[in-house]
Amino acid sequence: MKKEITIYDIAANVGLSPTTVSRALSNHPRVHETTRKRIMDAAKSLGYQSNIFASSLRKRKSKSIGVIVPRLNSPFQSSVLAGMEKIATQSGYNLIISQSMESLDKEISNTAIMYNSRVDGLLVSKAGTTDDIGHFQPFFKKEIPVLFFDRAPENNHCTGVVINNTQAIYDATEHLIKQGCKRIVHALGNLQINVYADRLKGYKYALMDHGFVFNSENVISIELDEEAGERIVKKILKMHPRPDGLLVSNDTSAASCLMALKKRGIRVPQDIAIVGFNNDLISRMVEPHLSTVNYPSYHMGEVAMKNLINHLDDEHEEILQKTNTITLRSELIIRDSSKRHPDPI
Repeated sequence: MKKEITIYDIAANVGLSPTTVSRALSNHPRVHETTRKRIMDAAKSLGYQSNIFASSLRKRKSKSIGVIVPRLNSPFQSSVLAGMEKIATQSGYNLIISQSMESLDKEISNTAIMYNSRVDGLLVSKAGTTDDIGHFQPFFKKEIPVLFFDRAPENNHCTGVVINNTQAIYDATEHLIKQGCKRIVHALGNLQINVYADRLKGYKYALMDHGFVFNSENVISIELDEEAGERIVKKILKMHPRPDGLLVSNDTSAASCLMALKKRGIRVPQDIAIVGFNNDLISRMVEPHLSTVNYPSYHMGEVAMKNLINHLDDEHEEILQKTNTITLRSELIIRDSSKRHPDPI
């Protein structure tokens, strides 16, 4: 292995003191621009790498923020991360990103790695199997801010950035009822995950408020992936009477359902009206276009990152403790996959 280039090597190369070289590399104002350029050019030609970790120890700030998400291959999480990255870059912070793969053990491991990496703060969307958040105690004890987004723990000691999932699905269910649907199926993810449990509440409330009796047979709890459509549609086709409305808790799976229904000659929305969730790009790429709940994922990433960085930069330790929940607005977007009646004039 080649010898690591140090500031002493650069100093010898340019004929200046190590102190001057160190100041130039850290953009100290006392170093003349011509001298700084000469030093920077020498550093580049010699292959010098700055020791960011050592610098962070001296400053007691790593300028890094950890992010833990359930899965990186989610359009929703990708959009959230894009919003976070924008704000972090503007504020001079770097992101360290990991995924829990919906595993509590993996989340615990990721949390320990983030702590040992000395991140300045942590943003987390919980894994599906996470009930106890005790593995975040090292952060709490050291007063390193932790902010949860999308999937936030249900206690009063953690700040979360969320939407009102109950109201979002209530509105979607009510829309299908107003379109004349009599038997509405709700396909959603693991009910141990609080966002899906909250959506199920909204579905139940809307049915009850409109005189329908809740039937647990109309709830399909399933892994919501690209292949979910076939599995959901096979279950639907075994139901009697056949459902005429379908709520699916993400757009990828909703689009998969739409294609599986069309393949079997079942018309959308005439035979079954469909509403998805998230307003992902795929909702505008299938025919008919999917009605969906607009989940402001990019904005959620921006809001979560802004709140964390404001706390870090302003050093107001009470900010994250006083603001327990930030609820963003969602919106039902009605498109052709669920419109059975013309809009009122």
